[in-house]
Amino acid sequence: MNGLRAAAKKGFVEWLAGTSADVLCLQEVRAEPQQLPEEVLEPAGWHVVHAPAAAKGRAGVSLYTRREPDRVRVGFGSEEFDSSGRYVETDLPGVTVASLYLPSGEVGTERQDEKVRFMGEFLEYLKALRVRAAADGREVLVCGDWNIAHQEADLKNWRGNRKNSGFLPEERAWMGQVFDAGDGGYVDVVRALHPDVEGPYSWWSYRGRAFDNDTGWRIDYQVATPGLAGKAVKGFVERAATHGERWSDHAPVTVVYDL
Repeated sequence: MNGLRAAAKKGFVEWLAGTSADVLCLQEVRAEPQQLPEEVLEPAGWHVVHAPAAAKGRAGVSLYTRREPDRVRVGFGSEEFDSSGRYVETDLPGVTVASLYLPSGEVGTERQDEKVRFMGEFLEYLKALRVRAAADGREVLVCGDWNIAHQEADLKNWRGNRKNSGFLPEERAWMGQVFDAGDGGYVDVVRALHPDVEGPYSWWSYRGRAFDNDTGWRIDYQVATPGLAGKAVKGFVERAATHGERWSDHAPVTVVYDL
């Protein structure tokens, strides 16, 4: 969202009123619930859970569901990260849906070290979640800003970013583990639907003419267990028509599942 309060003033409220989505996952909300305007705090027709970060003005994830969830969990059992506003999950009939905001990192800084620690803990949680869900006859869907472009096709200027956070070899290898059938066991849903295209990108820098030139990154993923991924019939990025109509530097990544 790059700030939910800011996005609410730029068109998110109108988008929310018009969407036919059943579940909506937000990241980088950057606000305490009491700071949010009513139209995004608890909009009519939605059940909402907000998980802000302990550090004010940073991170924050939210989940909006048309149906009241059976269970809500904030965090994934991490002593370091559960108060960082980076993960919230909810149980709906037959599926656990989560909103993830993975740290962005910066090479050579503590921020990158933090990202690496998060990745290590979170992959183990993803594996355990998949096993638990399967035992209960449930699928899993983790939507969010993963802050890693997995393949060259996921980043327009991949050659110039090979030494930058978000496209480091070790980060890409970690995403490969998530998508390895014998390891993480999850599926990159949009890539499975569009195996031979560049993008579709979901993030463009505000600097220069990145958006106008479609010089973007595909770092926002819907990551699902194979049973659910196999029911995806359409996946697309809701890219704004013009730079001025954007309400974030990210665009919604939407998938339609035939359940």
